[in-house]
Amino acid sequence: MAAALHQENSCLTAVLSGELDHHNIRSIREEIDTAVIEQQPHTLILDFRQVTFMDSSGIGLILGRCKIMGGLGGSTIVRNPPPHIKRIMRLSGIERIARIETTPAGKETIQ
Repeated sequence: MAAALHQENSCLTAVLSGELDHHNIRSIREEIDTAVIEQQPHTLILDFRQVTFMDSSGIGLILGRCKIMGGLGGSTIVRNPPPHIKRIMRLSGIERIARIETTPAGKETIQ
């Protein structure tokens, strides 16, 4: 699994897919961090629409990217988490540091 990254204006979107667990999170984290450092976006969107499983490593991924973006004066949006993953995010308190939003299929907008 890797993150499909694309930037439009001052927004970097990372479309995640498959399983986010301790086996593959390091390469995803490094890929996103490299893009953030190089592109200096104002907003980072982590799109979870295609994620099928997430353990605590996924929470760490979100927390770390929020910290980096906050240090750059930017923000992080968690977009389209499936219901079972959204529940994990809410239980962990992610909503306090990142906006969680859902967009209708095919209606993704760049901030």
